[in-house]
Amino acid sequence: MATRRLGIIMHGVTGRIGTNQHLVNSVLAIAKEGGLPLANGDRLLPDPILVGRNPEKLAALARAHGVARWTTDLDAALADPADELFFDSAFTAGRPALAMRAIEAGKHIYLEKPVAPSQAEAMALLAAAEARGRKHGVVQDKLFLPGLTKLRLLREQGFFGRLLSVRIDFGWWVFDGQQVPAQRSSWNYRQADGGGLVLDMFPHWRYIVDGLFGRPTAVTCQLRTAQPQRRDERGQPYQVDVEDEARALLDLECGAALEINASWADRVRRDDLLTITVQGTQGSAVAGLHRCVAQALGTTPKPGWNVDVPVAQDLYAQWAPVPDVVVLKNSYRMAWEAFLRHLAEDGPNTTSLLAAARGLQLVEACHASHTERRWIDMPVLTAG
Repeated sequence: MATRRLGIIMHGVTGRIGTNQHLVNSVLAIAKEGGLPLANGDRLLPDPILVGRNPEKLAALARAHGVARWTTDLDAALADPADELFFDSAFTAGRPALAMRAIEAGKHIYLEKPVAPSQAEAMALLAAAEARGRKHGVVQDKLFLPGLTKLRLLREQGFFGRLLSVRIDFGWWVFDGQQVPAQRSSWNYRQADGGGLVLDMFPHWRYIVDGLFGRPTAVTCQLRTAQPQRRDERGQPYQVDVEDEARALLDLECGAALEINASWADRVRRDDLLTITVQGTQGSAVAGLHRCVAQALGTTPKPGWNVDVPVAQDLYAQWAPVPDVVVLKNSYRMAWEAFLRHLAEDGPNTTSLLAAARGLQLVEACHASHTERRWIDMPVLTAG
């Protein structure tokens, strides 16, 4: 058994998700366990170098987690042949240019979503990576969440029968910063900085839909700005110029309908901040981030409709929890491991830049539908 070092340029990981999920829970967690076991018995050992603009933040982060290398010189990092992979989780608006620089420097790339503000830019990155023989991927962590893993297992086992409909409910109340500080950064609400709920979240919905239910073929969408005035991190007022709510209806290739209700102005009264409800001829299920409950056709009750008396049945008690039958790690780590295996073993890659472009296809179709007030077709997107 041999250990193969993998140098990873980690750009923009001083933010919350970059630090906690990508650096600590994924790359460093794999390294602390001696590397990622490969099919031939070898182990792939990540060796990160932290790159960013603020030396104080980088030094503190490296010191806190025992990372030996950090720099503010991205050009020098990209020029080092000992580091093969470039990762970015900084602001969306600057990601295409950074990724292109990494590709031109001969690096493989793994990027947070969205990889670019537009489908065209994502396709340009794809073409550049393919032309140089570089491997590429986009983070698809949500597919590895326990609740969604249970949904996938139910689907693979034929539990649902013919798929009828899917509903995705997502969001929570984000304070506007007037009396209570906001829980999301102000850049999320500015178009120039890559903000907007659809650009932020609908790339997630696309790979979830593709991975669990099949390809969407058309969409109609309504966008709203529920809270147009907000205050930023310094307490300064600003105008929101992007949507913070979106309601979309999608046709799926399998014939089912899929509904998305997403909002940053939503006081939650459901099982989780994200719930996915699946209805099929043979059974139904509702999944959150971790839990999933199901109801098979054979155990489906026959409710009575009576407006004169309260409902006597406990409707929640009629659903059975789906058990934990597989051992799962952190969802971001599992996404990293899947891509690293593709990188090291040349296995299949379902998280390519083509998948990223498909997410942006949905984003642009939603915006076009809202602007033109009509259904928008989404043709099959290929790399050719």
